[in-house]
Amino acid sequence: MQSNSVVPAWARALMGLVTGGVALGIAQLVAAFAGPKSSPVVAVGDATIDLTPAPVKDFAIRAFGENDKTVLIAGVLIVVLGGIAPLIGTLAVRRLAYGFAGLAVFAAIGLVAVLTRPGAGILDALPTVVGAAAGAWTLRWLVRRAAGESFTPPTGRSANATESADARESAEATESAGAAENAGAADTAGAPADGRGEGRDGVERPAVMLAGADLWTFDRRRLLTGATGGAVVAIGSAVLGQSLGGRRAVDAARVRVALPRPATPAKPIPAGADLHIRGLSPFITNNRDFYRVDTALVVPQVDPNAWKLRIHGMVARPVELTYQELLGMPLTEADVTLTCVSNEVGGEYVGNARWLGVRMAEVLRRAGLRSGADMLLSTSADGFTCGTPVDVIMDGRDALFAIAMNGEALPVAHGFPVRQVVPGLYGYVSATKWVVDIKVTRFDQDEAYWTPRGWAAKGPIKTQSRIDVPKSGDSLKAGRATIAGVAWAQHTGVDAVEVRVDQGQWRQARLAVVAGPDTWRQWSIDWDATAGEHTIQVRATDAAGRTQTEQEAPPAPDGATGWHTITVKVT
Repeated sequence: MQSNSVVPAWARALMGLVTGGVALGIAQLVAAFAGPKSSPVVAVGDATIDLTPAPVKDFAIRAFGENDKTVLIAGVLIVVLGGIAPLIGTLAVRRLAYGFAGLAVFAAIGLVAVLTRPGAGILDALPTVVGAAAGAWTLRWLVRRAAGESFTPPTGRSANATESADARESAEATESAGAAENAGAADTAGAPADGRGEGRDGVERPAVMLAGADLWTFDRRRLLTGATGGAVVAIGSAVLGQSLGGRRAVDAARVRVALPRPATPAKPIPAGADLHIRGLSPFITNNRDFYRVDTALVVPQVDPNAWKLRIHGMVARPVELTYQELLGMPLTEADVTLTCVSNEVGGEYVGNARWLGVRMAEVLRRAGLRSGADMLLSTSADGFTCGTPVDVIMDGRDALFAIAMNGEALPVAHGFPVRQVVPGLYGYVSATKWVVDIKVTRFDQDEAYWTPRGWAAKGPIKTQSRIDVPKSGDSLKAGRATIAGVAWAQHTGVDAVEVRVDQGQWRQARLAVVAGPDTWRQWSIDWDATAGEHTIQVRATDAAGRTQTEQEAPPAPDGATGWHTITVKVT
């Protein structure tokens, strides 16, 4: 049997690459109808997230921010299409059955990932199976196109003859031409001694073995045109699948939501809440600018008409609410700042918004909490879980099943149709998006997603402050300058902010007005800047008299600490 090196390496890789692309593209298209959780790419990505050590996840968030999921998806595709797929092409040239076997292993990995996701059913396997079938057909088709026209040995016998017959006829033909030494080579290789044959169009092409028996010729032109068609199918089906994945229907349903008036409206934002300093974070963060950190590779598309919230576990009366029933309950409006536990000192994973929703405590009272319950294990539509202390929910603060953000129905990326908003707790233990299930339980009986990965079971927010103006590394002109930023200590409130330059005396900053303890607070201070390089630091003190610590600590396991410090140059 000839070596498959007769087929160029690029051609083998191309066949595998297009095969893998078609398999994934068709799977994505089918997943658009079967549901986003059935996508093998998403499932493998989710499994990768689950199996990735916490320090690596922390690095990804620090390095890539809100683009970490895009990077992960790209990584999965690079591994699959850049590593596994070319191998499948190489195996297929050696023997088509080997290529099919490689494709089967490829599909099996996807199936395991899909079927082990929370709530997966047998129908979720359909996209992977259909995608693998499409890939197998594509692989066979490309190999046949690469073969070009059937190779015809000099004797005129068909290339579909057996290997031994071809070898004999090739040897006889070359012997009659007086090339006895070539006959021995043909007898050994099962092809003419020079490894070339003439197709019906009179063009010589390398002779190659297919499946260890049939002789064929490598046709670059036919392979390239076939690969181009396959690439169009792969890209087109993937794009179409993405667009059809429920996005339009959910967006349309969101637009149609008529928000009821709150039974308990928020107080008007005080006139002095926003200092309107250029570069300073506004008091209210626009929806499009609000940070997003979660484990969802693909934003769940949840139909509000099909959404239900189930409350069960350690309750007297299990409760199940529809979206319309939730909207019919008394609604509360509140200004609440949310913070991600992954936020570094001075980081941007914090934002303030006006939320509208039903008090979580009211829903829990309907269910009737049993004695001893101290944890709410909430589950997202994509399977993420979160553990929230019961006492925090029931202590009177504005902990909400939120349906709206800054006057409009929740953006899909921020949890539409319903998410949790709990003042005073980091998001990983409170802010479940696309929430569909609440199990009332105990911390000593259940664990949420992040706890076994090394994060603390409970995550009260640490008092923090940040310098927004100037930015670290800025160049300023000597003279009067403004230093400004934000500070937060949800659900306690910020009582003071101090700034110092070059390790000098701490100076009290002016504080903006706030309506309550659950939002961040703007601050500013004037500074007579002199020429040179300067270091500026800030610290905040909460309403309970606790000043944030200078001691630096990373986000894990329960939030970063330290003073935000920047360096500027004055000329």
